[in-house]
Amino acid sequence: MSTVPAPRPSVPDAAPPPGGARTFVHVLANTMIANVTTSFLWFALTFWVYLETRSVLATGIIGGAYMLLIAVFGIVFGTIVDRHRKHQVMVLSSVVTLASFVAGGLMYLTQPEATLLDLGGPWFWVFAGVILFGSVVENMRNIALSTTVTLLVPVERHANANGMVGTVQGLAFVVTSVLSGLAIGLVGMGWTLAIAIAATLVALVHLLFIRIPEAKPVAEGGRPPAVDLRGSVAAIRAAPGLFALILFTTLNNLIGGVYIALMDPYGLTLFPVEAWGVVFGIASTGFILGGIAIAKWGLGRNPIRTMLLVVVVMGLLGAFFTIREWWWLYAAGIWLYMALIPAVEAAEQTVIQKVVPFRRQGRVFGFAQAFEAAAAPITAFLIAPIAEFWIIPYVDSDDGRTTWGWLLGEGDARGIALVFFFSGLVLAVLALLAFTTRSYRVLSAEYQGDEPSEVQAGVPHDSAAAE
Repeated sequence: MSTVPAPRPSVPDAAPPPGGARTFVHVLANTMIANVTTSFLWFALTFWVYLETRSVLATGIIGGAYMLLIAVFGIVFGTIVDRHRKHQVMVLSSVVTLASFVAGGLMYLTQPEATLLDLGGPWFWVFAGVILFGSVVENMRNIALSTTVTLLVPVERHANANGMVGTVQGLAFVVTSVLSGLAIGLVGMGWTLAIAIAATLVALVHLLFIRIPEAKPVAEGGRPPAVDLRGSVAAIRAAPGLFALILFTTLNNLIGGVYIALMDPYGLTLFPVEAWGVVFGIASTGFILGGIAIAKWGLGRNPIRTMLLVVVVMGLLGAFFTIREWWWLYAAGIWLYMALIPAVEAAEQTVIQKVVPFRRQGRVFGFAQAFEAAAAPITAFLIAPIAEFWIIPYVDSDDGRTTWGWLLGEGDARGIALVFFFSGLVLAVLALLAFTTRSYRVLSAEYQGDEPSEVQAGVPHDSAAAE
C-alpha cells in the first residue's frame, strides 16, 4: 500500500503567543461556567417535563430537537467563528443565551405551569424551544474553544489540551446533573430558571475581562456567503480521509440518540429525581477522569485507531449495562461510558487541528458538529415513539416477558433495556467494520506520516481552491 503523506501541523498566522497556554486555561474556565449553566437548565427542563407528564415521547422529542438544532446551526456557527475574533464570538454566544433564558423566565412568570406543561398546546413548545435555542447557541463558543487550542497551545500539546476540554465537560456533567435534580425536586422550575439567568450573566461579565491575542481574520475574496457550506466541504476534501473521520465519530452519536430519549426515563424509574441527579453526577466523574487521562498521556500514535476501539467498548457497555434492573450496574455502566467519551471527542479534534488550516477550522468543526449531531435526533425521534407505543408495552406483556425474560430479567423498564441492548450491539459492529475500510487506512497513514500534504505546503489543490 502506498504511503499517504501527512500534513504539516496546522498553525495560525503566528506561533502561539507567550502565555498562550495560561490564556487558554482562563478561556476554558469561562467556558466551563457557561456550559455548566446551559447544561443545568437543559437537564432541569428534561427532568421537569418527564416528572410532570411521565411522557417518554416528550423527553425524546425535546432531546432530539436539541440535537437537531445543533445540526441545523453547526455550519452557521462555524462560519461565524472563522470570520470573527474568537473572543467576539464567545461574547455574542453569551449575550444570545442570556436573552433566551430571560425570555423563558418571563414566559414562566406570565403563564400557569399547567399551560406550559400542556403537550397539546403551543406554550409548551414555545417555552421548551426558547430554552433549547439558548442552550444550542452556547455550542458556538465550544466551536470557538476548539480553534483556540490551535491559536494558543503548541501543536505537540493539542491532544493534552483537548483532554483538558473533556475534563471540563465532565465536571459540567457532574455539577449540573446533581444540581438539576436537586433544583427541580426542592425549588421547582421557576427558581431553576432564575439561577440559570444569574449564572449566565456572571459568565458574560467574567468573559469581558479575558483577552485573547488574535489578529483580525483576513476577509476572503469576493462576497462570501453567510453560511459557507462550500468552504466547509472544500476544507474537508482537502485532507484525504477527513470526511471518514467525521463518519467514524458519528457512529458514537447513533447510540447517543437512544440515550437522549431513554436514559433519563430509565434512571427516573430506578431513583427519585433528587437521587437520580446525584447518581448521574457521581457516575459522570468518569468523564473527568477520562479527560484527565488524555490530558496526561494523550491518544497514542494513531488517534483514529484509539477512537474506534473506544467506540467498540462503548457499544458493548450500552448493550449490557441494563441487562438487569440493578441500580449499581446502571451507575457503573454510565461511569465507564462517560470515561470513554473524552477519547472519542479528543481524537477527532486533534486530527482536525493538525490537518486543517487554522483559518478554516471553525467551518470544519461546525460541519462536523452538524453532521454528527444529525445522527442523534434521527434515532431519538424514531426510538421514543417506538419505545413508548410498541416495545415497552410488548416487553411488559406476558408474551414479551416469556420471550425476553431470560435475557433481561424482571423489572419495570425491561422494554428500555431491550432497546439499549440491540442499539449497543449495532454500534459495536459498525465500529469493527470501520477498521476494514480504505478510509481508515488512508487517514491513519496521513496522520502518522512525516511529509507535508499539498494543501499545507501551499500547493494548489482542486478541491481546496475555493476560499
